Amino acid sequence: MFSARSLFQEIVDNDASYRLFCSIAASGEAQGGWENGRIAALLPDSQRALAPKVARHGADEDKHGRIFNALLRKRGLTPVEVPAATDYTMLLERRGIGLAHDKLRRDEPLSERDIVTYLAHSRVTEQRAAEQMVLLRRYFGDHPEVGRAVRMICHDEENHLAYCHEELLRLARAGHGRAIQRTLRECALAEIAVHRDVSLAVMARMGRILGWSRARSALLRAGIAALYGYERLFGWRRMVSLAMPERRNALGGPATAAPEFA
Repeated sequence: MFSARSLFQEIVDNDASYRLFCSIAASGEAQGGWENGRIAALLPDSQRALAPKVARHGADEDKHGRIFNALLRKRGLTPVEVPAATDYTMLLERRGIGLAHDKLRRDEPLSERDIVTYLAHSRVTEQRAAEQMVLLRRYFGDHPEVGRAVRMICHDEENHLAYCHEELLRLARAGHGRAIQRTLRECALAEIAVHRDVSLAVMARMGRILGWSRARSALLRAGIAALYGYERLFGWRRMVSLAMPERRNALGGPATAAPEFA
């Protein structure tokens, strides 16, 4: 019998699986940092007031990438190449979710509709990130090796989610309500499918590294499939609701430093 706690503990205790886990996380955070940095630079004049918050979001993501790389260095490990099947960010882009990297590489201002797309995509993916970090904080917030990193990243992800709620509600009041709801639903349905595919790919690689039995691997695959089934029928709705957060102006200040890691 195993649990989320025992599964993650097994991954952390093995250098090869820990190396893959941190490499995947660091790569995803670095991509998020670049995307937010480009969006901050390309905001339309009507949304320039958002620039400090978008830049703060990007700085937080960059910081998280540095934290995961620092965790690797503490063990004397180096990052590994991230398998394409586990690249959550790029798989979402291939499904047309979020702003395409080709658009962000051009020096052309974004439109207000692009900002709706960006914030809706962020609201959905930050929901996933915040939930995963809350789970890790519950089980590993006091872990001697990763606990401090988990607590710091969890706090930031909750800020990011609050920011997305607040800004989407502002845009809804400005007349973008229908576009926001339509985009949120499209993003949520695509995200749960990508999350399933990435989870299967990551667990398959972890299973090979850790020598899991066929029965254990099959049970994990069944669990991932069951979660997808629930989310496809009901769970996606939690990703599209909007409510004014308790944390107002969550990204209104400078990014917090992480000198103990980076």
